Amino acid sequence: MTSAIRTVLYDLDGTILDTNELIIQSFLHALQDVVPEGFGREQIIPSMGQPLLNQMQLFSNLEEVSQLISRYREFNLRQHDEYVKPFPHVAEVMARLQQSGLQQGIVTTKIRLTTEKGLRFTEIYDYVTPGAIVTIDDVEQAKPHPEPILKAIEALGADPATTIMVGDSTVDMIAAEAAGCIPVGVAWSLKGEAILRESGAKHIIHDMRDLFELLGMEREPIA
Repeated sequence: MTSAIRTVLYDLDGTILDTNELIIQSFLHALQDVVPEGFGREQIIPSMGQPLLNQMQLFSNLEEVSQLISRYREFNLRQHDEYVKPFPHVAEVMARLQQSGLQQGIVTTKIRLTTEKGLRFTEIYDYVTPGAIVTIDDVEQAKPHPEPILKAIEALGADPATTIMVGDSTVDMIAAEAAGCIPVGVAWSLKGEAILRESGAKHIIHDMRDLFELLGMEREPIA
């Protein structure tokens, strides 16, 4: 890939922010006395990245899950700062891409409240191009539908052909391909690298700084 790429979109959870344990613990808290004994991270991880409503219905076998979602969000907000941190080199890479003139956006299945809370808490909010945060609150159809990615591309006046979508889940890869941009998976995904390749990832990065090579940049800036 070359410097023809002008726009970088990121999923949030599990991609640039390490919220994995917070998500797992939030589910375990919300689903106490609802799921069978032995329910745990092995059941939760495969569906991470999907909308919360869908996951709660899947895990609980209930149609009406508003109370479970409320319990999840109360715990998630209360414990947020104890668990959330950026993955290694995220701030460094986003800062340099911003300085290089690339547009950067967020496309997530989280609600806006916790999306902005996480970005501000980890001090990477200012690296995102203004207006380029698309959450579950902003769309009719969530990933894997391409709508959220297309909405971010439209907001930026970008071209799908010169846009990469970086994510940790199958829904990110499927949505990116459907939107006409380039799907890039992260090897630190809890779902595993093979799953991302099977779902359409054209590239896999093992370190956030691998984006520099994909974008035709030197790994270390020239002094």
